[in-house]
Amino acid sequence: MEPLVARLRAAGCVFAEDEAALLLEAAARPEPAARRRGGGADAVDGDRLEELVARRVAGEPLEHVLGRVEFAGRSWSVGRGVFVPRRRTELMVGAALALPAPATVLDLCCGCGAVGGAVLLGLRAAGAAPVLHASDVEPAAVVHARRNLGPLGAAVHEGDLLSVVPAMLRGRVDLLLCNAPYVPTGAIATMPPEARDHEPAVALDGGADGLDVLRRVVAAAPGWLAPGGSLLFEVGTGQVDGATALVEAHGLRATVVTDDDPDADDATGGTVVVATVT
Repeated sequence: MEPLVARLRAAGCVFAEDEAALLLEAAARPEPAARRRGGGADAVDGDRLEELVARRVAGEPLEHVLGRVEFAGRSWSVGRGVFVPRRRTELMVGAALALPAPATVLDLCCGCGAVGGAVLLGLRAAGAAPVLHASDVEPAAVVHARRNLGPLGAAVHEGDLLSVVPAMLRGRVDLLLCNAPYVPTGAIATMPPEARDHEPAVALDGGADGLDVLRRVVAAAPGWLAPGGSLLFEVGTGQVDGATALVEAHGLRATVVTDDDPDADDATGGTVVVATVT
């Protein structure tokens, strides 16, 4: 364990001890049930462990290496070439669950499906039974979204935003989630290498001011939202004024939801805009 921790720490892994434990768990080779009953522990596949550690030391996101991400209290399938949902985006889940229970939920830019899936599970836990549709333009993300959301009964569509969403949903969407890319193009180079080098640019790059994709979504939202329906999306703190002006220009009422934790940073604190049909 100690050599593994030292190797991870030397590669710049801040939480080397925690990561080492997760990598060892992922490389475990299950022992026969009889041995486990006798107190034996699962053995570690050395070749598998070396493969995982080498990938992590090379800078690949831990979530890609493990094949899963923890988000909103649940583990979700994720992998190479797929955007890793951030903890701060759990604020969007909470904001969605604070709204009146929807009958129809649509998750655009769904990535691996964790945001829409977490909202769906939260609604079901509260006694609601909504229908969930999701879409993403990135094929690798769609593979994982279908793996995550298929067992929940959700439909996942591959393609650009609303172009692949069933037309029957026009005017019937009560809750529209969109974790769109909002990093300005010029800021991509300053992102951590884990994101910049291993996540798809289409999931990060929001154009010159970071709002290009959101402009398209907000412009289309009134035609898809049901009366009283809401669109939720995440932005950076410096984009709030531009985002709210955009929402209001399309006849929607803007409400800004922020993390009320005074110790929250960019990793854990987010800003969500709720745009509601008036």
